[in-house]
Amino acid sequence: QGFFKPNFDRGGDPFVIPMPPANVTGSLHMGHAMFVTLEDIMIRYFRMKGRPALWIPGTDHAGIATQLVVEKMLAAEGIKRADLTREEFTKRVWEWKEKYGSTITNQIKRLGASCDWTRECFTLDDQLSHAVVEAFIRLHEKGLIYQGSYLVNWSPNLQTAVSDLEVEYSEEPGYLYYMKYRVAGGSRDDFMTIATTRPETLFGDVAIAVNPEDERYAKYVGKLAIVPLTFGRHVPIIADRYVDPEFGTGVLKISPGHDQNDYHIARKLGLPILNVMNKDGTLNDVAGLYSGMDRFEAREKLWSDLVETNLAVKKEPYTLRVPRSQRGGEVIEPLISKQWFVTMEPLAERALHAVEKGQLTILPERFEKIYNNWLTNIKDWCISRQLWWGHRIPVWYIVGKKCEEDYVVARNAEEALAKAQEKYGKSVEIYQDPDVLDTWFSSALWPFSTLGWPDVSREDFKHFYPATVLETG
Repeated sequence: QGFFKPNFDRGGDPFVIPMPPANVTGSLHMGHAMFVTLEDIMIRYFRMKGRPALWIPGTDHAGIATQLVVEKMLAAEGIKRADLTREEFTKRVWEWKEKYGSTITNQIKRLGASCDWTRECFTLDDQLSHAVVEAFIRLHEKGLIYQGSYLVNWSPNLQTAVSDLEVEYSEEPGYLYYMKYRVAGGSRDDFMTIATTRPETLFGDVAIAVNPEDERYAKYVGKLAIVPLTFGRHVPIIADRYVDPEFGTGVLKISPGHDQNDYHIARKLGLPILNVMNKDGTLNDVAGLYSGMDRFEAREKLWSDLVETNLAVKKEPYTLRVPRSQRGGEVIEPLISKQWFVTMEPLAERALHAVEKGQLTILPERFEKIYNNWLTNIKDWCISRQLWWGHRIPVWYIVGKKCEEDYVVARNAEEALAKAQEKYGKSVEIYQDPDVLDTWFSSALWPFSTLGWPDVSREDFKHFYPATVLETG
């Protein structure tokens, strides 16, 4: 009946809450019931006091979660995503969304949430999609978005990079494998024993490291070690303070293509980076005879071969901290992959200042510490996902040219072609980047994209921005 539309009759300062958009795949749980109750209390209180009160409802397209749900549904019909074209697949997702995507909205309505339902939004609506493209272009123009090959969390099942926040670590029983690396040019007794939880990554070793203070190995620093089962591949033995002499045997194998810490050491010391894994979790040609084997299968085979060649020392039970995908539950693989990133430091700095200057108040106050800690130690944000459902990255490449150097960023295909023709001549051919943006890229714009940004002349934007409360449960 329109009771929950903001009313300006009595004037006053608007009170505005953008509801954190619920996943379109979701159905109501305790967390939703709690935040809806809290926000409803606030919005009704200020509405009763006569302030124009606006509570904006809506849902998030939830990239990975939605794609997973639809892929499972197709699998039940005997269809794989690869059997369909991108257009056919996204058509199926939209059909699913029309049929099941309103579950959570209807449940929030049934709770009695006093939102202005005439302003309901969905992150893939035209207006919100327009805001996403605009944000990408503006960040890119400011030099805050770049493309590069770096180590990311890779999900072999979903075939996409996932964010650090979507990786959950669980304590699980596993093994610590001890194996011998012979020192090149030494006698039979000249070897170093290395303990690792993932022997299959040895094909990606680029160095062996010990602590410079560790006297046990001082004589080997500067020499070469032979990586087992690689037909005699040599790697340098180096000293670095990062190595903990107390862990395992005090000797660390460095495989920067498959471990975050090794990756940082390699970048610091200028070591090469070797990747031994395919995107589907099988070993690639770098692994020689083990090429094509699944990562866990290769681990078993490798160990039995080490035993056979007398290079295995022992295998002992060990509690592993295993990274698993929050979405599919599979083991996440650190993998070098070409992705798009946002430079976070300058953005985080402004967010830190806002709290420092009191433009933003965090309640309860103790969370200020977490906020500061999080934004002070922030890494660049990997925003590309190898999915079909979501906002396609507004970047077009030039046929026959290198992707890294030659591309245009544009609001649509027509603008992209015009820009490319101007730069590369009339006969140029272009194609769009197949990746989509991380779902959080669009959710991050929610407090203002729902009010009409980038069109700041919109009435809603003029009246209601900035919002009063952001409540994240």
